[in-house]
Amino acid sequence: MTRRKRKEQKELAAYMNNKALLYVQKLKYLGIIFDYKLNFREHINYVADKCKTLIFQLAKSAKLNWGLSHKALQTICLGEIQPLLIYGVPEWIKALIKENNKARLLRVQRLINIKIAKPYRTVLHEALCVVTGMMPIDIKIEEAARLYQLAKGTANNNTHLLKIWM
Repeated sequence: MTRRKRKEQKELAAYMNNKALLYVQKLKYLGIIFDYKLNFREHINYVADKCKTLIFQLAKSAKLNWGLSHKALQTICLGEIQPLLIYGVPEWIKALIKENNKARLLRVQRLINIKIAKPYRTVLHEALCVVTGMMPIDIKIEEAARLYQLAKGTANNNTHLLKIWM
């Protein structure tokens, strides 16, 4: 695994206990998908798809005029969907530098915010976050990574963890 730009030899022979190891494009370890370039696109897509299926299952019981209340949907979001999106963030936070990765996570949060607030679908994402009382997921991810660094004692107070806002 490397971040190098050049093409790697795929015929590299590595052995362990006299058995050849296979070359793979991605590896799932402790719930985080590492791809061979370490850009975590596969992980973000996997988590977003998993959360979207949960949201669509939840949508069956959260209709506009009946179903689960605002508070119940918010509790489900904070207890199930948000931890899925944030899991392992200190490893893959640098993947949010790419706008398409950040936009993928914001779309997932927008879906759940629409189910919680039950507004028209044309409402802005930022307005939905204010109405539902949820912090935008990119800020929540940055906060979780920063808290991890502070707990480990590796954070520098003078530097920002990630410059997401450009």
